[in-house]
Amino acid sequence: MSTATTPNLAAPAIAPDPLAGLRDWHLPDPAPWWPPAPGWWLVAGLALAVCALALHGWLRRRRQGAPARAALGELERLGAGLVADGDERRYAAAVSALLRRLALVRYPREQVAGLTGADWLAFLDGSGGGGRFAQGPGRVLAGVPYRAPGSGSDAGGQEPSDPVLDSAGLARLAADWIRANRRPAP
Repeated sequence: MSTATTPNLAAPAIAPDPLAGLRDWHLPDPAPWWPPAPGWWLVAGLALAVCALALHGWLRRRRQGAPARAALGELERLGAGLVADGDERRYAAAVSALLRRLALVRYPREQVAGLTGADWLAFLDGSGGGGRFAQGPGRVLAGVPYRAPGSGSDAGGQEPSDPVLDSAGLARLAADWIRANRRPAP
C-alpha cells in the first residue's frame, strides 16, 4: 500500500447562509410633512401672490366706489329731509349740488365746474342720464335750485315755463346717474 495522501472525503462544513442576516421585506418610512418639498413652497408662494393681488384689486374697486356709496346715502338723507320739511327748492338744489360734487370727483374739473342750466343737464345726460335730465324729471335742476325762496311752486303759483318737481322721479334719476358713475371716467 502506498502511503499517498488521500484527501479527506469527509463532508465539508456547510457555510452559514449569507442572506440569513437580511431584514424581511419592509415599507419605507413615510415622507415627513415638514418641511414640504420645494414644489409645495412654489405653489404656496403663487397662491399667496394671487390672494394678495385679489385683495388689492378688491380694495381698489371698493375705494373707487366709496364716493358713489356716500352720494347714494346722502341722496336718501335728502329724500328724508324733503319728506320732513317739504321744501322742493332746497331738495332740488341739494340734489344738483350732490350730483355736481360727484361729477367733480369723477370728471376733470375743467369739464364740470363751469356748467350751469342746459349745459349742466346736457353733461348729466351725456354721462349716464340717457336724456332724462333735459327731457324728464331732471330738467328741474336747470331752474328750481336758483329760484328765490317763496317764488314759483313754493308760493303756491306755478310759472308756465317751470317744470313741476317730481321728487320720486328725480331721486330715481339721480340714483341711476350715481350708479352709472361709480367708477372714474377714463
